[in-house]
Parts: sequence; structure tokens; C-alpha cells
Amino acid sequence: MGNTNNGPEESTDLGAVLRNGREILLQGFNWESHKYDWWRNLERKVPDIAKSGFTSVWLPPASNSFSPEGYLPQNLYSLNSSYGSEQLLKALLQKLKQYKVRPMADIVINHRIGTTKGHGGMYNRYDGIPLAWNEHAVTSCTGGLGNKSTGDNFHGVPNIDHSQHFVRKDIIGWLKWLRSVGFQDFRFDFARGYSAKYVKEYIEGAKPIFSVGEYWDSCNYNGHGLDYNQDSHRQRIVNWIDATGQLSAAFDFTTKGILQEAVKGQFWRLRDPQGKPPGVMGWWPSRAVTFIDNHDTGSTQTHWPFPSNHIMEGYAYILTHPGIPTVFYDHFYDWGNSIHEQIVKLMDIRRRQDIHSRSSVRILESQHNLYSAIIAEKLCMKIGDGSWCPTGREWALATSGHRYAVWQKQ
Repeated sequence: MGNTNNGPEESTDLGAVLRNGREILLQGFNWESHKYDWWRNLERKVPDIAKSGFTSVWLPPASNSFSPEGYLPQNLYSLNSSYGSEQLLKALLQKLKQYKVRPMADIVINHRIGTTKGHGGMYNRYDGIPLAWNEHAVTSCTGGLGNKSTGDNFHGVPNIDHSQHFVRKDIIGWLKWLRSVGFQDFRFDFARGYSAKYVKEYIEGAKPIFSVGEYWDSCNYNGHGLDYNQDSHRQRIVNWIDATGQLSAAFDFTTKGILQEAVKGQFWRLRDPQGKPPGVMGWWPSRAVTFIDNHDTGSTQTHWPFPSNHIMEGYAYILTHPGIPTVFYDHFYDWGNSIHEQIVKLMDIRRRQDIHSRSSVRILESQHNLYSAIIAEKLCMKIGDGSWCPTGREWALATSGHRYAVWQKQ
């Protein structure tokens, strides 16, 4: 499928979108969205989402769940959830298709809540619903009769044993069904919980257009705060991507962790010892999905929040740099019209200057109060309250805001 411009529907080539590298994702929900008739709310916003230039919208878990947010799934084949009915979901998926924005399904397959008690008196059987697995589908470390987990445990609930052939066959069947319902992209929840080789098998089986994994573990901290060197952290994410057969991208938690400290007046953090960006973006940009906050780190959970008075500096960084940038729903729709417009403007400049996931970065300054860089030799940016502008008359200001500015060649 040489030409990737035919639209994702026609492309059966798993790697086309990754190679093209011109994605901008929207995370289309937060931790509270289940309270707000969500599928209907998003459907009203589809024209704006498309006009703004997003290629894919990550939707919250659509399957029936024990918890309203969707992350404790039970009946995977029921698409009635606290976000709305199956009918409303299908209307949203149809509208996204009409506007050529790809819907991304949140794939929660590390764990599953049982329906009936089995071995050891635990709820580790799934009688009476589709995929009516028994205790052999549950890892021995979480009370089942399956094998030991191939990853970290998600505590307090039965974890799925992906080493069982019948489990993988059923999961691939379900993922294919999600594709037939209209989901085109996948986001793999809690990817630390099971071996990446199974993610590879699931992507090969269900053929999503684009996939991203949530491989989230702690950055390296010392007594004084965040370490300057996060190479071991980004290496673990890179290893995970590699083990998916390079078929999946991964959220760049390394960049998030560093960037949210850098904007507090420590911009020296944004250049690694080799002079490159210090996150996954600096090592494998075509697989690095950059972001500022998500439903866990920000929203009402605030497990690891980006400083709220610096988010535009954050977006000025990720939307001008290589990698695959993601915008968070809250920032785009709940933080006021000015922020919305500023983000759209940065997205416009990215597209007009044809900045993509593999664009080159030349870092010019990374001091306490200033970071500046030239991207793809056609765009120049600075963040921080240090004053700076590019030398050379070819640079014209493209946009600016509080503590950030972007120039383009005129």
C-alpha cells in the first residue's frame, strides 16, 4: 500500500501510520467523564476535534465494568457502560468515521473481575457471560489456577493469564470484534502487567491502524528530587516497544516526568549528555507518544500532575518536537477558550511546517530559565522566562504566549 494518503480505511499495512509519523492524538476523557453522558458529549464535539487536526481520539474503556471509570472490566462483549449505551457509542464511532478521525479503544486486558467464586473461594470464574473462562484463565499469583504472571501484578483483582492459548485466542477474537464495531486504534492499559510479546500477537491478530501502550513505572528520584539522568527509565520503555516487534508506540512517561520539573526553572534537564531530548523522544521518536497529563496523572486523581500554570510551555514543547503528541481533554475543553486556541495554533504550525515524529532537533539553549531549539531546520521555539530570539532575518514569529514563542522561516 505505497500511498498512505488514501485514508486509514484502505490501508491494511500495520506500519503505515507509524512510518508516516504525522499523528496528533486527543485523549477524549478524564477521570470524571462517566458522570456526564459522555458518548453524547463527545459526539457534539467531533466537528471541532476534526477541524483542530486530531487524527485519533482515545476513548475511555467502552466495555461493561465493575467500576464506573471502566478499568475493572467484567463482560467485555457488553458495550453498555457508564459512558453511555452501545447505541450512543456506535453513533459516536459513526460520526468520527464521517469526519475521518480514528477512534482509539482503551484495551483493559491485564485483569478482569469474576462473576462467580471458584478455587480458594475467590471470584475467579466468569460463568454466565461471554468468554466464560474458569480459574485457569487467572494467574496463580492472583488466586487462579493459571501460570505465574508474565509481568507485574495489578493487586486486588484477578489478573489474566496470557500464557494460556485459549485466553489469547479469545482476546484476539474480542479485539477483532472491536475493530468490526468501528474502533481503529488501540491503547493498551497497564502494559507492565503482561509480556509485550502478547501485545505483538494481539496487534498482528486484530490489525489496529495504530497502537500505544501504557508502560508506566517510576522515574529515578534521589534525596533532592528527580535525577538528571533518566536513561534506565526510558530504556525500559524502549525495551517494551522492541518486544512488541516495534508494532506499538508507547507513552513517553520519561519526557513527562522531566518536562514537568524543567518548566519550574530547570530547563537544563531538557538536554541529555549527548545533546538530545532526554525522554523516549530522544531515542526512538517515531514510537514516543508525548503528553502533558492524563486521567491518572492529572484530572481529579492528580497522581503526578504537570504544574498547572506551565501547561502552555509543555504544549509548546511537545507540539513543536518530534514524537507523537497527545492533547488532554481537560486542557483542550475545560481550561477556557484561550488555552484551546493556543493549542490549536501550535497544532496548525506543526502541520503547516510538516513537523513529524522523526523531525530533527537542534537544541540551542538549555539553562535554568530558558530552553530553545530548532526543529527540522524550519521551526524555532523557546520556553521559559529567559528572553531569547533567533538570530537571522529568515525567522518570523509564528505564535507566542506566556513564557513561550515559536518562529518559522519566512
